[in-house]
Amino acid sequence: MTPTTSTPRLEKITPGNFEAATGIRVRPDQEHAVSPVVESLAEAYVHPEGVAWPRLIVDGDRPVGFLMAFLDIDWRGDGSLRRSGLWRLNIAAGEQGRGYGRFAVESVATELRRRGATELYVTWHPGPDGPEGFYTGLGFKPTGETSGDQTVGVLEL
Repeated sequence: MTPTTSTPRLEKITPGNFEAATGIRVRPDQEHAVSPVVESLAEAYVHPEGVAWPRLIVDGDRPVGFLMAFLDIDWRGDGSLRRSGLWRLNIAAGEQGRGYGRFAVESVATELRRRGATELYVTWHPGPDGPEGFYTGLGFKPTGETSGDQTVGVLEL
């Protein structure tokens, strides 16, 4: 599915790949639906240690995307419900349709299973130009909840 014979991999964000990570740009028609990588990294920095799990998606020597998971957050803000899931997914405009989004979701699912989770949550902007078809195609089911103006979906692990 990928254009090269290499296998995509995740890398921690470091000073050595920071510029590559912040250089990831989605298609212009998708910019309203996902925050830029630099904003995601700023959010990761200001949250308590262990809440955000940001990673650069690399294929060979090419940065092709960025993901950030959220780990065991207080979903309602009152201590009654904890969840983990995919917080951000940015696949570079020229790299979309090559399986990197699926790889990202599968990678987060693997990490969450390793941590003992049984569900993976995600939110998306509804509408014809949003990623709902991508997520439901991977098995996410809308929960009936919203988070702000976004649809909440869950994937059983």
